[in-house]
Amino acid sequence: MPGMAKKKAAKKAGKAPENRAKQYWLMKSEPDVFSIDHLAKSPGKTGSWEGVRNFQARNFMKDMKKGDLALFYHSSADVIGVAGIVQIAGEAEPDHYALDPKSIYHDPKATAEKNPWVLVRVKLVRKFPKVVELASLRQTRGLEKMLVLKRGMRLSVQPVAESEFKIVEKLA
Repeated sequence: MPGMAKKKAAKKAGKAPENRAKQYWLMKSEPDVFSIDHLAKSPGKTGSWEGVRNFQARNFMKDMKKGDLALFYHSSADVIGVAGIVQIAGEAEPDHYALDPKSIYHDPKATAEKNPWVLVRVKLVRKFPKVVELASLRQTRGLEKMLVLKRGMRLSVQPVAESEFKIVEKLA
């Protein structure tokens, strides 16, 4: 089984198996904390997505692979919706902010030996000319099952179907 050996070697090396399909995500941020404009001004238009303190969202981040794409969603803003697209530039790594007592993301239970939190690196692919508003997402055929549209869905990181991703990209 040469294919299995290759997959195991890739996994051990921290790489996604070659035959893994690209996955799509939605990542929410409050623009006064970290907006798409902040990312655009970052060196290399790259930044870390840190501070996630929900286990389900953390698990989704652990599933992310370099090259995956995500919708950058502004929440708790004057205009709520998708502001652009980012690419996963680095796979999950320990979120060192959890260990920093001066950080707003500090977790007093986290230690260097046992830190449950991760961050991922993201790179700006493109900022949309205008935000694809939540109301527009709700009214668009093909997005009915999108998690962000479900009542009570508060996860800051969530999977998105490829078809949903493409529809939102066209709306932009």
